[in-house]
Amino acid sequence: MKTTAFAIFDVGKTNKKLLLFDEEFHPIEAHSQAFPESVDDDGFPCDNLQQLNDWLLGHWDNLRQRSDLLLKGVNFSGYGASFVHLDAQGQTILPLYNYLKPLSPALLNAFYAEIAAQDGQSPEAFAAATCSPSMGMLNSGLQLYWLAKTQPEVFASIKTSLHLPQYLSYLISGEKFSDYTSIGCHTALWDFQTGAYHPWVKRWGLEEKLAPITKDSIATVLDGIMVGVGLHDSSAALLPYLLKEKEPFLLLSTGTWCINLNPFNDAHLSTDALRCDCLAFLTPKGNPVKASRIFFGREHDHQVERIAKHYGVSADFYQKISGGEEVSIQAGFVPAGMQGTGPVPGIQNETWDFSVCPDAISAYHSLMRGLMNLLKQSIQLVDNGVPTLFVDGGFAKNPLFMNMLAADFPAKKIEALEFHQATALGALMHLKNGQAYPQSKPLFT
Repeated sequence: MKTTAFAIFDVGKTNKKLLLFDEEFHPIEAHSQAFPESVDDDGFPCDNLQQLNDWLLGHWDNLRQRSDLLLKGVNFSGYGASFVHLDAQGQTILPLYNYLKPLSPALLNAFYAEIAAQDGQSPEAFAAATCSPSMGMLNSGLQLYWLAKTQPEVFASIKTSLHLPQYLSYLISGEKFSDYTSIGCHTALWDFQTGAYHPWVKRWGLEEKLAPITKDSIATVLDGIMVGVGLHDSSAALLPYLLKEKEPFLLLSTGTWCINLNPFNDAHLSTDALRCDCLAFLTPKGNPVKASRIFFGREHDHQVERIAKHYGVSADFYQKISGGEEVSIQAGFVPAGMQGTGPVPGIQNETWDFSVCPDAISAYHSLMRGLMNLLKQSIQLVDNGVPTLFVDGGFAKNPLFMNMLAADFPAKKIEALEFHQATALGALMHLKNGQAYPQSKPLFT
C-alpha cells in the first residue's frame, strides 16, 4: 500500500532539507545536505544556484518515481533577502547574490538622497514606512537598485525577479508569483503604511519585474499534486504556533539569525526601534508581524571555530555541554560580525580575546553569556508582556542556550520544539489549509 505524503523543500543558508509528512502532519522521512559555497562575479561567496537546482529537481524526480509514495503536495520555504533573476525565456542570468555582500556607501547615499528628493522622506522615515532598517543587500529591493545602477544592460535583460522561496516553486510549477512573506522581509520594497509597493519601486521600473502578488497557497496542480507558492522561512515557522496557540506568545526562530517574532504586538515601529534592528514581517495575507533580530548563529559559529582552534578541541565540543555546569564567566564578549545589526546600533566589529579562559568550556560559557545578553535586549524590544517564549530552530537543542534564556526571563514559560521542524510544518500547513493564518490587527491604521 502506498503511503500518502507531502514534500517540503526547506532551503536554509547552511542546510538544504527535504522533509516528507503524512496527512496527519507527522514527519516520515528527512534528508539534509550542505553545499560548499560558490562565488559570484565579484568573487564574493554565494550559494551555488546550479547545484541547488540539481539537488531540488533530482529529489523531485525521485519522489515522482517512487512506487511506495502517493505524493499529494509539495511546498517550499527558504531564507529571505535573496532574488533569483530570470530572462525572457525563464532562464537564470545572474548568481544568487549573498545578502551579506556589501554595497558601497556612495550607492546607498545616492539611494537615500533620491528618496529624500522624490518622496520627501529621510532615511529614518523611509525605514519606518517600509519597516526596513538600512541593511544594504539585506534590503533585497536594494539589490535591484544596485543592478539598475551598476549593470543597467543586465538589469534591462531581467524579465522577472523572484524571491528565493518563489523561485523554488517556479522550478517545479513553472508559475511566477510574488508572496507577501518574502515581500515583507525587510526588503525596502513595501510601504506598510499604505499597504502597497513604495513609490520608488514603480519609479525605477521594478514593479514590472516583480511577479504578481498572490494570497493563494497553491501555484498550480501537476498530475494531482498541489504545488505551493513557497514561504519565507521565518514566517513559515510562525504558522504552526499561530494556528495552535490561543494565548499571546513570542517566537524565537533560531539559526543563522535569531529572529524574535511577536504577532501580538501592534505598537507602531519607532525610529529608535528601527535603529535597533526591529522590523515587521508580513503573513501570507499581508498582515504585519512585529519582529527584532540578531546575527546570533553566524556569530556563534565563527567564535566556536576560533575557540576550538585555540584550545585544540573538536569543532563540535560545545554539543557535549549539558548546560548545568557551574562555570565562571571570565572573558567579556565582543562580537566580530554584528556591526550595523542587532539591538546595539553602535556596536563595532572587534576581535574577542578569550585567552584568559582556562579551557574551551569556560570560553564557550563566556561566549554564550555575551550573546545571550544581546539576545535579551533584542527580545525586550518587541516583548509586550507575553507569557510564553517558544524556541524553534537549532538553538532549541542547546541546553546552555535554553538554561540561560530561562534565567534571563524567569517570569515567562520557555518551551522548545513544540513543533518539530516548524518551518517545514508551517509550509505544509499553508499548502493544505490555504489561508489558515488568523486575521490579526494591522500594525498601522
